Amino acid sequence: MRIAKLQQVVRWLFCVVLFSSCSLLQAADVNKVRMWIAPDHARLVFDLSGPSAHKVFTLNNPERIVMDVENAKLNADLSLLDLGKSPVERVRSGKNGKTLRLVLDLKHAVRPKSFELKPNQKYGHRLVLDLYEKESLAKAKKTSKPKAVAGRDIIVAIDAGHGGDDPGAIGSGRVREKDVVLAIAKELKRRLDQTPGYKGKLTRTGDYYVSLRGRTSAARKHNADLFVSIHADAFKDHRARGASVWVLSSRGASSEMGRWLARKENSADLIGGVGSVSLDDKDNVLASVLLDMSMTASREDSRSIAKGIHGNIKRFARMHKSHVEQAGFVVLKSPDIPSILVETGFISNPGEAAKLKTRSYQKKMADAVYKGVTQHFERKPPALTYVAQRKAKNNRSYKVVRGDTLSVIASKNGVSLTSLRKVNRLQGDRITIGQVLQIPAS
Repeated sequence: MRIAKLQQVVRWLFCVVLFSSCSLLQAADVNKVRMWIAPDHARLVFDLSGPSAHKVFTLNNPERIVMDVENAKLNADLSLLDLGKSPVERVRSGKNGKTLRLVLDLKHAVRPKSFELKPNQKYGHRLVLDLYEKESLAKAKKTSKPKAVAGRDIIVAIDAGHGGDDPGAIGSGRVREKDVVLAIAKELKRRLDQTPGYKGKLTRTGDYYVSLRGRTSAARKHNADLFVSIHADAFKDHRARGASVWVLSSRGASSEMGRWLARKENSADLIGGVGSVSLDDKDNVLASVLLDMSMTASREDSRSIAKGIHGNIKRFARMHKSHVEQAGFVVLKSPDIPSILVETGFISNPGEAAKLKTRSYQKKMADAVYKGVTQHFERKPPALTYVAQRKAKNNRSYKVVRGDTLSVIASKNGVSLTSLRKVNRLQGDRITIGQVLQIPAS
């Protein structure tokens, strides 16, 4: 009896495995092929009708990449691909039984990386082939600029969310988040570049995708003093609206600290916030203290900048919340770089989408971020920067003696009482003998 039952179970399992295998082996059509060009790589995206196994290998003399997609057929027209700025000269296709073979004839050698993506709300099954430039990777490893250069610019890394095959949220009138935020990012960079002592660096300059960790890595590569990520919100209820400003939450900071300590042997040139300190030669206790110091300082600066930007946006736009919000977003998790995320509004709201796609509103949003950033750094410039040197040159000091009043000191030095209070962060006019006051430029 038991043997009969066991045989039934075995037959049932065999059928399940056979059925699963047949499901996996169903033909997958390649319905569309797209190409995206980034500074260091090109991305080919193949839209599939279902899942399909694949393998990739390279050939040389001449340089080629071969991708075999099992049990698949090609419905897309490869001749429509724009290969002009890519490392690909031509894409050919053929069949080897049920296997679809795609051959990429290359202009020069590249490093391929492929992976599959499961369906989401916007796309079905996808097969992605990234072609990385070998020369640019080697160059990136060799070119690491020192951070502490006297009179240097304050570097702001500006991150336009999404890009390429990831459009982000799509709002009324088919306005796409990736386009809106890139326009705002470019305007912010323009404002910063026109201001002496500041320089903006974009994590993406065009319509291509950069990974979340790749965005923070780009900020570190540029030795950024601040990371600003720009997005546009979305919600299933089209009535949701309002801009918001975000910083890293305590829980997010704790988890990231654990992650960095776990991989500190690979973190030889990090923690720029405390003087480009390396973690790899430190014991766990010292490494933990250094990380904690760096993250505490960067989070304090993040909150200060975020508060200023929140107040600036509030002057012309509705805010989703009356305060700066906190979350564990990956792009906010640089331990040594103050980081903020700005949601410029709900692109899913028809009214806000209509504003966000206009050049005038994009400029307003960029200006609000620009003023929040520069106001913070004018108060607290990083050491050895041009802004810090200018501030030190313009400000003089005065030691309070018996008989002095704040108004008398202001009059003697030819400055206003208001500016004297402001530069010394005084709430009233009370001063003490021996106190050293900073005298602003007249």
